[in-house]
Amino acid sequence: MTVRAAIVLAAGEGTRLRPLTRNRPKPMLPAADRPILEHVFDALIGAGIERLHVVVGYKRDRVQDHFGPTYRNVPIDYVVQKKQLGSGHALLGARESVADDEGFLVVNGDQIIEQKMVEDILDAFEDDGASTMLAVTERADVSHYGAVVTEGDRVTDLVEKPDTDEYRLLNAGVYAFDASIFDAVEETPRVQGELALTDTLVRLIDRDSTVRGVTTEGLWVDATYPWDLLDVARELLLGGRVTEPERADSVWVADSATVHDDATLQGPVVVGPDSEVRPGAVVGPFAAVGRNATVGANAVISRSVLDTDTRVGPNSTLLDCVTGQGVALGANATVSGGPGDVRVEDRVFEDQPLGALLADRVRADGAVSFDPGTLVGPGARLHTGVSVSENISERAEVYR
Repeated sequence: MTVRAAIVLAAGEGTRLRPLTRNRPKPMLPAADRPILEHVFDALIGAGIERLHVVVGYKRDRVQDHFGPTYRNVPIDYVVQKKQLGSGHALLGARESVADDEGFLVVNGDQIIEQKMVEDILDAFEDDGASTMLAVTERADVSHYGAVVTEGDRVTDLVEKPDTDEYRLLNAGVYAFDASIFDAVEETPRVQGELALTDTLVRLIDRDSTVRGVTTEGLWVDATYPWDLLDVARELLLGGRVTEPERADSVWVADSATVHDDATLQGPVVVGPDSEVRPGAVVGPFAAVGRNATVGANAVISRSVLDTDTRVGPNSTLLDCVTGQGVALGANATVSGGPGDVRVEDRVFEDQPLGALLADRVRADGAVSFDPGTLVGPGARLHTGVSVSENISERAEVYR
């Protein structure tokens, strides 16, 4: 059978990535110089998908306003999941969208995937005729994700977040189904009110239904915690997974960007559209400057991700830093880099490679410094000379 449609699950919030997900869903967080979801769409379209059915929910306007009705001339149909009750529940909402399709893909919209992964599962599904398939890739550590156990090409078990290191096969979150999956999901009991697609797959396996694993290779990157966004950018830059023109080896600069002759770009680095890098600034290595951002004179940006409309003042230094949209840092701002202890919700993660994360519309006046591992909530205002040594809440105003 020929598969031309994909259901993209993009309704989740990503609570462990707060405060950056306070104002947008996880699929719209920056992966280098553009949102995660753009990379997902590119992989699908590159593999031949001609229709995108996108399940949206949390802050859905951020997805719909960004993409509109099409992406790269491929139509997008939005399906609203009013309550985020699990991936299986999200899939059921898109049932009518693929009612006329013999088969279709289902893909997580918050993880970077390789086009080859999509091509491999499409080829296997169209040739084999099995009703249920999932992409499997090998990784050294799958403890934070879903492990897969196989016998030949048959999946015999799925283990969510295994607590041992004996597993090496990862569920890549790329599936191929026929319409029978919907009845199987409906028959799956909810757990704590949620309906997970993987629970349905486990039930199918337990009933000796054939669930095939398609072993594939290629880039697969996920951001679970704030510091993971730096790893995502690093992997994309190392792989050259950017869309801007390459000016020099591993140096990508948009045609509409302005880089002063006295500025230095150290690859791998990407500078997005309409951005400006001023005299004496040093950007890179492993730095991603998003759309319409400004790096001030003599500033140093390394191992960092600057999202859309970020302004970095002159003589500032940002190491291992992630900024949200519309962040404004005055002159002489300092993020000295990780490692640091990061408090996420009620848990402290020690020695993580994060200098600081500054959520949307954070404003800092001159000479503000950030201790390693600090998180600053959206809309916070930091006055001149403040030294940030702990997490700052949303819209807080901090004086020296």
